[in-house]
Amino acid sequence: MHGHQASPSPAATPDRAAVIEGLGLEKHVEGGYFRRTYQSDHRPMLETEAGERFLMTSIFYLLTSDSPVGHFHRNRSDIVHYYHQGDPIRYTLIHPDGTLEQVVMGPDVANGQRLQLHVAGGVWKASELLEGPYGYGLISEAVSPGFDYDDMTLGDAETLRTQFPEHEGLFEPLTRK
Repeated sequence: MHGHQASPSPAATPDRAAVIEGLGLEKHVEGGYFRRTYQSDHRPMLETEAGERFLMTSIFYLLTSDSPVGHFHRNRSDIVHYYHQGDPIRYTLIHPDGTLEQVVMGPDVANGQRLQLHVAGGVWKASELLEGPYGYGLISEAVSPGFDYDDMTLGDAETLRTQFPEHEGLFEPLTRK
């Protein structure tokens, strides 16, 4: 193949049950599955307005056909997302000024899919698994300052519609009922 590596076929990619078990993932409050894989142990801890935080944390995050939505939420910290395998995942981002951005993470970089995505703290974010042969999409997230549940706000459709009426049609399928 002269230095060109073919994309793995669905048969060569583990199924979602194998990924969940192999990575030790658990259900996440925002939807999907996750496991924290790293937290920096530098001392002293980072002082933030919300209290002490690790300098950085990292997780695996998986959306599956039975849990295909990461519901709208907002984090205080910046997050860098890294696509690993499976089907593409569409991110819907609403910036504090109301600007809407949609980004697809996936393996097809020639057609605009991204392997990496930065989401600044304070941006509302939802993710959706797109249809494909695998039935799951796997990413990692690096969070700095490190993730803490006190720094995350889950969105509800009514509040988001009030804050961003220009995007009202987005919220029902991407918020918890």
